[in-house]
Amino acid sequence: MNQAPKSLSKKHALEWQDYLKDSQGLGGILAKTEDMVKLKSALAQCLDELDLANLSSKIEAGWRSGGQKELFLLVGSASIASRLQQILPSLINGLAKRGYPCSSIKVRLKPATTGWEVKPREAQPTPARGFNSVARASWQNLMEKLPQDSELRQAVERLLGGK
Repeated sequence: MNQAPKSLSKKHALEWQDYLKDSQGLGGILAKTEDMVKLKSALAQCLDELDLANLSSKIEAGWRSGGQKELFLLVGSASIASRLQQILPSLINGLAKRGYPCSSIKVRLKPATTGWEVKPREAQPTPARGFNSVARASWQNLMEKLPQDSELRQAVERLLGGK
């Protein structure tokens, strides 16, 4: 029979599995995502112990790039940031108990999103090119007063010819 050997499809599947497990592939991204979920869970538990469980959904946590000793918390308002500043030592201790030792925690405000929508500009009529009738008449009057061999007259003629 003319069927493709099954070993080829298994070979492709193994290559994808290897790619997923590879630290340079999606495996590294998946591992970091799992770590961030665990960190978020530990942070939520710490906040719950401090009777601030309602803030856990309003906080985005992340480690400073280059190491896991400095934690950044992004919050949406200054009131949440100031409340977190008050409990930072307790958060550091609580996270250390849960296996997330950190030397410091930095609380930062998220950039505010705009509440208005940017709309594209409406098509504006192109400005009229040339002189209006009053301006043209004034330039014509000036040109008639100038001598025929004057360079200024020639410049005004070119000006009126182009407009």
